Formats: sequence, C-alpha cells, structure tokens
Amino acid sequence: MASIPGTPVFAPPADLPEWARRSVDLASVRLGAKALYASDDFFAPVERMLDPAPAQFVPGKYDANGKWMDGWESRRKRVAGHDWALVKLGVRGVIRGFDVDTSHFTGNYPPAVSIEACVSVSDDVEALKAAAWTEILPATPLGPNSHHLLECASTAAWTHLRVNIYPDGGIARLRVYGRPLGALANVPADATVDLVAMENGGRAVSWNDASFGSSASALLLPGRGLDMGDGWETRRRREPGNDWCVLELGTPGIIERVEVDTAFYKGNYPDRCSLQAAFVSGGTDRSITTQSMFWATLLPEHKLEMDAVHSFTALAPLGPVTHVRFNIFPDGGVSRLRLWGKVAPR
Repeated sequence: MASIPGTPVFAPPADLPEWARRSVDLASVRLGAKALYASDDFFAPVERMLDPAPAQFVPGKYDANGKWMDGWESRRKRVAGHDWALVKLGVRGVIRGFDVDTSHFTGNYPPAVSIEACVSVSDDVEALKAAAWTEILPATPLGPNSHHLLECASTAAWTHLRVNIYPDGGIARLRVYGRPLGALANVPADATVDLVAMENGGRAVSWNDASFGSSASALLLPGRGLDMGDGWETRRRREPGNDWCVLELGTPGIIERVEVDTAFYKGNYPDRCSLQAAFVSGGTDRSITTQSMFWATLLPEHKLEMDAVHSFTALAPLGPVTHVRFNIFPDGGVSRLRLWGKVAPR
C-alpha cells in the first residue's frame, strides 16, 4: 500500500543476533554519545545518525539542500577520497559489533564502510584527527535500505570511533553493540553508586518476556522513562507464575537500597515485585539464568503502585553480589530499576 504523502514511514527494527541482544548500544546519546565531526554532511547532519528512534522517511519533505533524510548524508563526491565522521562513545567499552543501518537510503547509500577506533581523553576534533587509529572493522560492502549487522573481532576497550564511508552517501543509524568497561574501577570505597546502571557496566542477562516496549535492558537506562514505551513490559499473563529478568551488576557490590520506578505504567504496572541475588563466578548466561531460580531473597515481595518511584531499604544482608533476579507478579511494566550500594572491596 502506498503511503499517504507527508506521512512518516519508519524503518522496521533489526533482527538482532544474540551477541547484539545481550549488549549495550555504546553509541546511544542517552549514555552521552556524540557525533563530533563529519568531513561532509551537506544533505543530512551527522548527529541524526545516533538518534535512538528508528529511522523514518517522510514523503514529500524537502529542505534548502534537497530531500530531507533521517540520518547522516554527504554530498556526491567529485574529487578523490572518501567521507568520514568522528563519534564519541557514551562510555568506554569493548565492542562486539555494529548495526550500520541504511534504511530509506536506496540510490544514495555508501557502497562500503570501515570503522576505526582509538582511546582519547579529549573530544577535540583536531586532536582526534591526529590520533593513532586502529581498524576494528575492515572495509565491508553495504546495500540499500538494510540493517547490516557486522561483528567486531577487537577485544580492546575504546572511547572514540572514525566511521569511513566509501566514497560518499548516507547512513540512517549507527548502533555500536558492546559492554561498558571499568566505569566503577576508581570509585571511592564509601561512595554510593547505582551498581546496575547501564553506564556503570550493568547489563540484562536474560528475561522471560518483553512483548511490549523495550527489552529488560531498558530498566538500566539513565534518567526516568520518557513514556510507556521506554521500559520493560511483558504481555498479560494467562497462566500461573510470574515474569522475571536476570541482571548483572557492573561490578560486585553490596546493595543497600532498591528503587523500582513504574513511571507511565498505570493500568499495566505489576501488582508486586521481589529481588533475589547471588555472587556468581563462572558459567554462561544460560547457566546463570537456571541458577537464578534458587538464589537467596534480597527483597521479599512488596506491593507496587502505578506511575511511582518505590524505594526499599529493608534488604537481606547478603553481602557482595554480582547478579540479581528481578521478579514481577504476575506481569506488567516497569520503567527503571536502581540498585544503590557500595562497590565490594577487591
């Protein structure tokens, strides 16, 4: 069916492989990522490439330079060379791979892309231009209007990327899937931090359902939820039991206070919640998920209310833990989970 002129057409989501689903988008602006520079962004500014929303196409929409495109798009190159952009990651991390998304770029996508990385304490463009760059994704062919899910073999941690397109064209979105590293390494022993925050290295290991909204990873995002789609929401349960997710802390820690935020969830918030926790060494995500059924209770079942922040301090003294299992009864939506505490002595 043809779209109605002026109506946005959104790109379908990527069918993410396991390595991406279990990772964090290190290039998320919500984690502090920034597009710092582009050799050329005549048709569409490079900042759009990091927009967390799906790319859209608006029929009939033009600006002073031509067709409005949702992404980064350079002009047609008429000299030797290629275009490139500098991106600061939201947090330093080990990169598992990329989604180079050319959604809605059909006759104007780049035929190839490569990505280099470096570690820098400065965001100064001139300093970054002169930095020593390491290629972590060799030149790779791209196609039109597609998600390109590309694995990265590097095991080092990086802070900045140089995205090269050959020779020119447009990228709708860039997602950089990986794991934040070392965010809590130098935290003072007496400091209270959110041990499971995404920016501190926390991640969602597994969850039994995420039919609505985002995956359980959304629980760990900075700030309060933006709307009812910005959280973890399960389907309506029609059988006995309850929904759950398993989360890994950024570093072993002692949890002192729990916050459960049901922002925007009103007719669909969970009736109750509880937390289990354990110190886990070794194993895989799958084995850890199986073990989580038998972990000790950190927070017994407590009632929840709609659209509210709930704070719990009456926690079992379990000592240092590495993982938690967050249970909701019987189902519903939660916007954010905060686990405030101290980093365990090393």
